Amino acid sequence: MANSATEMLISACIRFLQAYPPFDRMEVEAVRFIAERAKLAHYPKGAQILGSEMGVARSLYIVQCGRVRVKAGSPLANVEYSSVTLGPGQAFSIGALMAQRPSANAYVAREEVFCYELPSDDFFTLTQKSTAFNLFCTQHIAGLLNQSRQQLQLQFAQRASEQKTMNSPLTAIVKREPVAVGPLATIRQVVETMAGQHLGSMVVVDEASHPIGIFTLSDVLKRIVLPGVPLDQPISSVMSGSPQTLPLAANAHDAALVMAMHGVRHVLAVDEGGSLRGVISERDLFKLQGAGLRQIRHAIDAATSIQVLQHARADVRQLALTMLAEGVGAQEITQFISTLNDTVTRRIISLNLERHDFYGIDWAWLSFGSEGRDEQTFSTDQDNGIVFVCTDIMDREQTQLRFIEFAREVNEDLDRCGFPLCKGNIMASNPDLCLTIDEWEERFAQWIHTPEPQALLNATIFFDFRPLHGRFNLAHRLRLSLLRQTRGNPLFLRMLAQNALSVAPPLGRFRDFVTDGDPDHPGCIDLKKFGVRLFTDAARVFALARQVEATNTVHRLKRAGALMNIPAEDVAASIEGFNFLQLLRLRHQHFEQEQGRAGDNFVSPDDLNEIERRILKEAFRQARKLQARLKIDYQL
Repeated sequence: MANSATEMLISACIRFLQAYPPFDRMEVEAVRFIAERAKLAHYPKGAQILGSEMGVARSLYIVQCGRVRVKAGSPLANVEYSSVTLGPGQAFSIGALMAQRPSANAYVAREEVFCYELPSDDFFTLTQKSTAFNLFCTQHIAGLLNQSRQQLQLQFAQRASEQKTMNSPLTAIVKREPVAVGPLATIRQVVETMAGQHLGSMVVVDEASHPIGIFTLSDVLKRIVLPGVPLDQPISSVMSGSPQTLPLAANAHDAALVMAMHGVRHVLAVDEGGSLRGVISERDLFKLQGAGLRQIRHAIDAATSIQVLQHARADVRQLALTMLAEGVGAQEITQFISTLNDTVTRRIISLNLERHDFYGIDWAWLSFGSEGRDEQTFSTDQDNGIVFVCTDIMDREQTQLRFIEFAREVNEDLDRCGFPLCKGNIMASNPDLCLTIDEWEERFAQWIHTPEPQALLNATIFFDFRPLHGRFNLAHRLRLSLLRQTRGNPLFLRMLAQNALSVAPPLGRFRDFVTDGDPDHPGCIDLKKFGVRLFTDAARVFALARQVEATNTVHRLKRAGALMNIPAEDVAASIEGFNFLQLLRLRHQHFEQEQGRAGDNFVSPDDLNEIERRILKEAFRQARKLQARLKIDYQL
């Protein structure tokens, strides 16, 4: 009789579940698994069913009847779902269960409520038994990711709107203190100052700092060089008098109108007393209107000086901010930044080749690290090298010296354009990184066949290479050689996998995150070392083991994942986690650089909202799954 009653309850539960998604799409055996193990619990009106103070979530809750109100767990959490009501057939605590943490929200019975409660152990068993349920849980996380992206998009849209509007007052456009001279300053002094400070114009002021004239770079040729004016003459003899001025309260539209009406490229901002406070150039207004990809690319390709390329780099940054505001994904933005950085690098190489002759020599400029993976963010230094072919008739040492001299000039120009010199000297001007194709192949072979700690570190940097200029076939040959050597060396792959496991996701046992990895940044997580690196290291091992030529982390995960028969939804979840970390890095670096700092990767979880914290934890959990795969594959 008891067994009959139990079977009736199980059947009733199955019928109920099959009326609601995702249970209506699940396998019959999986639904029965829930019905056999779930317990029906009762909660009176006003009772709290689940909350953060109740500790790590222990059950999956499925509302059988009644209404459950969802309240944000923290009064500081500014999230849109803070007043959501759940009804029959809806489940909750999925995110908390998957992350094995306390619930971020409070769930309270709005009226008398009955819930089916499935213990956590059975929940995880169910995710393995049912593909449909596993996908439902994955999509739940994807939904959170989408909410986070929307919040990031709104945040950047507001900032981009503030920074890129023609209604901006001149006070918001002026970014530096004006440089000015008196009328008796010599032409030589003015030109030298303009060259030394990279100025396109010089304002001439009287004793009260009132503008009385302006001198621009375009005046040098027509007013000094061609007429042959002596450089010891006063600047007042060649300046343009009566410059156009506007009060600081005027806006960018006013400045554009003045420039159009008077045919000038500069407007001077003055205070209430008429004293100079800033210079507004035609270029400043161009930035406010938004430089497009085509215009930036054209400006880079047509650049004849490093100064022009310096401005182009600023345009790249501004356009990347616009892309963030428009909701473009992290993968697309990092590839966009890398692509335009490639273009800047190629132009710098071309400008320097005008002074160096390598005719008849096959060679290529290589990028390594994040640039080699097409994954550069706002803060990036140089990682590059040179590969060349040395024939029997060539003097190898002399040829290398020529390339090193050329590379040193390129490295210095890249530094001037916002790509800092590499502190680890991973640059083409380093003789150890300016090698013949045979020497590079020998170097790779040495690292692979003798996988010592330094060799493994080198592999994580130099095996992610990509050609930027020259003979791309040399890089292809080097790639094939690398894959051929790794294919026949399982010991190296095992050691590389072990190296990838040397850093663990910063998830705590008794707290959400481990934030003491760097004593100089207490309460923060280095999202590059303890986040992005976990994905790039695992993807590199997968790619080398499956002979995948791609260097980009997302491409590696997709292609190697397919060859490894990893479920598509698991690959997608890993990519979502990786891209979320990249998005947080982009945002943090942008805000840091806005404050005049270099821009690092140290983010405090306490500065994130509740959705971001939940997804950050899920991203680290995805990294842990990749590492678990490495442990299984290489028995580590």
